[in-house]
Amino acid sequence: MPRAYCRRMAAEKAAAVGVAPGEVVLCADTTVHAGRRILGKPADAREARDFLTLLSGRRHRVVTAVAVRTHDRDWHREVVSTVKLKRLSEAEITGYLATGDWLGKAGGYAIQGPAGAFVPWMQGSYSAVMGLPVAETAALLQAAGLPIWPS
Repeated sequence: MPRAYCRRMAAEKAAAVGVAPGEVVLCADTTVHAGRRILGKPADAREARDFLTLLSGRRHRVVTAVAVRTHDRDWHREVVSTVKLKRLSEAEITGYLATGDWLGKAGGYAIQGPAGAFVPWMQGSYSAVMGLPVAETAALLQAAGLPIWPS
């Protein structure tokens, strides 16, 4: 399932880093999915086109999982947002692919870039769709003992 997969990816990233006392590790993973189909980072422009064609005119979910780790404890949080892309024309898809903005992006798009013009509606956390849910991350870092604001 996409949410469990995303949580596992963030946790595995955090577990791969050694943490000494007094240190904090922060890792995140973002997964785009349409139904149960996970749309990872496209391997090439053809796969990015396939993803955008699939997402065109429909709602999909974006899960961002955050893992915070100290030497003796872990914290995890997932944020699920729903995003709708407008119905995309072939010219819009081709033009977007030409920007290269899709490279390295889950689902083949980045809401904070030119593809933001394709999103007429979303519900949830904009910063989570970008890849790091700010409010939730701040809460996890505070739980790990890091002050967010100077005292």
